[in-house]
Amino acid sequence: MSKLRVAVLFGGRSAEHEVSLQSAKSVIEGLDKSKYEVVLIGINKEGQWFLNESSHFLLNADNPKLIKLNGSSQAVTLVPYQKDQPLIALGDSQNAKSIDVVFPVLHGPFGEDGTIQGLLKLANIPFVGPDVLGSAIGMDKDVTKRLLRDAGIPIGKFLTFTKSQADSLNFQDIVNELGLPLFIKPANLGSSVGVHKVKTEDEFKLAIKDAWSYDNKIIIEEFIKGREIECSVLGNSDPIASLPGEVIPQHEFYSYEAKYIDAKGATLKIPVELPADIVKKVQKLAIETFKTLCCEGMSRVDFFLTDDNRLLVNEINTIPGFTSSISQYPKLWEATGIPYSELLDRLIQLALERAKRDNRQIAVKA
Repeated sequence: MSKLRVAVLFGGRSAEHEVSLQSAKSVIEGLDKSKYEVVLIGINKEGQWFLNESSHFLLNADNPKLIKLNGSSQAVTLVPYQKDQPLIALGDSQNAKSIDVVFPVLHGPFGEDGTIQGLLKLANIPFVGPDVLGSAIGMDKDVTKRLLRDAGIPIGKFLTFTKSQADSLNFQDIVNELGLPLFIKPANLGSSVGVHKVKTEDEFKLAIKDAWSYDNKIIIEEFIKGREIECSVLGNSDPIASLPGEVIPQHEFYSYEAKYIDAKGATLKIPVELPADIVKKVQKLAIETFKTLCCEGMSRVDFFLTDDNRLLVNEINTIPGFTSSISQYPKLWEATGIPYSELLDRLIQLALERAKRDNRQIAVKA
């Protein structure tokens, strides 16, 4: 039986570029080479695509502070409607590669927000993770929260502002609405990039400026005192939820540094010890969130659990971190009984099943 050609797509233009490199390293190592022929496609910070060799696609691969994409590889482009050989080497149209499925390991804008998903749909290539709509919704925290609120799913209080509303931002008015401390974050980023916990007006002004350096829309959220609980979801039309885990930050909050730089930045309890009824509630609410936001394939849903056992959805990650050593999504599935390599197999199979379903629907309509 011939091997499936799996293209791992990583790097990208977002501020989460280095996180993507770490995730991709684990995915590439975890794919079963007896089943898959792995094609490595790295995207640099300028948006150029490169066909990488597995032996040296990363520089400083074991140092999260210095990890970097090796840009000395051959530049390639993806050509829609080139069904059998969509990946074309620039300057050499004879050097083309076929791809059976793409595994995007891209975090943030230009990868997790529906843009890459739309390109792959045009090229008629199956891909892992949510489709265009689910990806776009999950990336935009403002849209996510409004949809969850309208569906009756519990969330914290929040306010949304665009740069055009900058003059209307009044610290005291916002404090009167949400209290202190506050969380300020870009609407369209993840991995806690550009996120600030604010206690004073001076901190507020600096946080607003930094958040707007990443996005034209920002979210200001109330502080919720509670435990940080996370749950992984897997599936298409009939998704399942993992056992929940808990993140206990050792920093002021679960910041980018705590997640990816400081090895002691957080303690992870996987699975977390919770009463059986709370575990079931977390799992049920994770699946409801997944479906409400039109997700498929995979996502990780993050919650706050208050002292009086109220669950509030914080956010969803449609391409969650995938490092085998520290990332919650695969570790939660491992604790639930699905090891890392098998999880990758399932995600690829879900991508192929969805593509078959969608193509069949198109054929019927035609």
